[in-house]
Amino acid sequence: MTDDQKRPEYDFDFHGDALDTIFDDYKAMREQCPVSWSERYGGFWSITGYDDIHAAEGDSDTYSVAPSMILPSFGTDRPLIPLDIDPPELTAYRQILLPFFTPQKMDALEHRTRTIARELLDDVDGQDVFDASVFSRMLPTMVFSEYAGFPVADAAQFDEWVDKIVFARTDEEAVARQAASDVYAYFTDLIAARRRTPGSDVISGLLAADMHGRRLDDDELLDVCYLLFVAGLETTAGTIRASLWYLAQHPHDLATLAADATKIPRATEEFLRALSPVQAMARTLRRDTVVGGVEMCAGQRVALVFGAANRDPRHFADPDEIRIDRAENPHTAFGIGAHRCLGSNLARREVNFGLEEFLRRFPRFELAAPAPWHGIGPLLLRPFTAASDQRSVRPPHL
Repeated sequence: MTDDQKRPEYDFDFHGDALDTIFDDYKAMREQCPVSWSERYGGFWSITGYDDIHAAEGDSDTYSVAPSMILPSFGTDRPLIPLDIDPPELTAYRQILLPFFTPQKMDALEHRTRTIARELLDDVDGQDVFDASVFSRMLPTMVFSEYAGFPVADAAQFDEWVDKIVFARTDEEAVARQAASDVYAYFTDLIAARRRTPGSDVISGLLAADMHGRRLDDDELLDVCYLLFVAGLETTAGTIRASLWYLAQHPHDLATLAADATKIPRATEEFLRALSPVQAMARTLRRDTVVGGVEMCAGQRVALVFGAANRDPRHFADPDEIRIDRAENPHTAFGIGAHRCLGSNLARREVNFGLEEFLRRFPRFELAAPAPWHGIGPLLLRPFTAASDQRSVRPPHL
């Protein structure tokens, strides 16, 4: 970029309180600067167009996931395997992990997922007001922990670590790094225990996995487990929370899904599109490139803003409107291409089964107090009973 060219800038952030108004940011960025520079987190470019993001995801010669797809990092400078591995090395790691997350294996978790959901709902049934964020967080934490081989008795500690790693990293880096160190120490001990006494869980499977004639070494095992831990416990919880938040304020859509559970999977895809828990992932430029007429330089960081792509009017009709019956929905909530989310089959089932059980138990409810669609704070809901007043809540702008 020459000196007489002004770099398009937008003070963009996709963490914390910035998520309160991020959908307004997307609209402004689409109209003013689809490719823009932010000084936050050491400086990064944002790419917001659906087609531009697809092109970037398919160009690993230009866009590298190293040193990390996470901006800022999840409390560690170690690579999250396979998230932070570029092709062609990426392929071998994914081949080891994909068999653990096939549709067939995830279908086998349905009974246990529903059982856990019902038990969590039993804990709040009969209460005038309850915190639904407990349900949204504990369901995926317990389901994935059991499957992966993480001791479920430590679930509360898991959520505390995830909170610090994911949500404290932007303002309290030292807190996030200490939590990450604690998680690595925990998994060092857990992996050693599985070596002594293998089971039928994911960790035991990773210990026995063959990668081109060799076993994963200790560092690789730890880095894989760390990624599975953070991704498996946090992202699905965010989707369930956002879905309940939306339904609490849209009684017609709530009634539609409560009356016909077969409509929930399509609604889940729409919640993933419009209220995705992962709004952006990062890359690092291997070489100079141009996107949308904007020159970017090798070494610079780039955020592929999936949340903005999911609201691109060239690909989604009325993109800022949530339509629970949207038929064509090629959203990017799980990423695209070689780095597409390994756990998408599990995530979809956890959300679908979780919502189905929740709406079966509580077919009508509303917000009992204002709450954001995102984050880890309380989501207080008031279920309706035959004797309750049905107070209306004005839906906020999405």
